[in-house]
Amino acid sequence: MKIFPAIDIKDKKCVRLVKGDFDNKTEYEISPVEQAGKYKDFGFKNLHIVDLDGALTGETVNLDIIQQIVKKFDLKIEIGGGIRNIESIQKYTDAGAEKVILGSAAIKDKNFLKKACEKFPNKIALGLDAKDGYLSVSGWKENSNQLTLDYLKEVNNYGASRLIYTDINRDGMKQSPNFDETSKVAEISSCPVIISGGVSSIDDIKKAKNLKNVEGIIVGKAIYDGDIKLDELVKELDA
Repeated sequence: MKIFPAIDIKDKKCVRLVKGDFDNKTEYEISPVEQAGKYKDFGFKNLHIVDLDGALTGETVNLDIIQQIVKKFDLKIEIGGGIRNIESIQKYTDAGAEKVILGSAAIKDKNFLKKACEKFPNKIALGLDAKDGYLSVSGWKENSNQLTLDYLKEVNNYGASRLIYTDINRDGMKQSPNFDETSKVAEISSCPVIISGGVSSIDDIKKAKNLKNVEGIIVGKAIYDGDIKLDELVKELDA
């Protein structure tokens, strides 16, 4: 089981949002690079980073931070947030990101997803953020009117190498992920799935390990708020 501690970057700071709401955010004192170093020191190998400035602007705003983290700590990074064109993907892969996450742009334009997967084999992760079974786009401000499972069936053979499934109702709420819905997604998906949204305890990690076609889990707010201790969490990597 891969465990992805999360870093959300806004204005060069680590932040956490509740249900993706930019007005409902907590800022943390530690810088993204320091936070990445902390994860590395504990023995984590993977990192989930969201550039919230990028999500708002569609630009690779925090590219320099990604470059620093990769160079300094040799961590495997998946990066998302407002990646809407081939140039941005290229910048992140050049910076050393292991996976580049496509969300809204891939949902709005399936052809973009297809092209990206062809041009960057094994580098593209598809981020599906859902609310009540429907996909949300544009920083979760818009409902796409597309059922998650229907969309996945359409793009399943495009060549994404990873799928990140987030239940928006659970995100930042620490009420446990939506395991039932994740299982349905994992059953259909032709690539391994990462669970995201609502992880609140080590028990959630243990439960995720029993799901088929689930490669890993993202842990965010529960780490920052101290509900999950990093030394306990890292044990689950080896367990």
